[in-house]
Amino acid sequence: MWVLWSMHRGKIIGGILGLIIATIIISLGFLKAVFVILCTVLGYYIGKLIDNKEDIRDILDKILPPGNR
Repeated sequence: MWVLWSMHRGKIIGGILGLIIATIIISLGFLKAVFVILCTVLGYYIGKLIDNKEDIRDILDKILPPGNR
């Protein structure tokens, strides 16, 4: 079992992600599914930055356009 996982980890993860995305598209429709996927990716990105101990202001400066301060 572990040999199969170690040799084909990317294929297994890609297949599972494809199945999940297909299920979301079928149940919600294409545009709603794209919105859900974008929110998930954005949440992952922000969580990754927080895990790396970056300041919340630096995170917001990377995501949002510069404004008047």
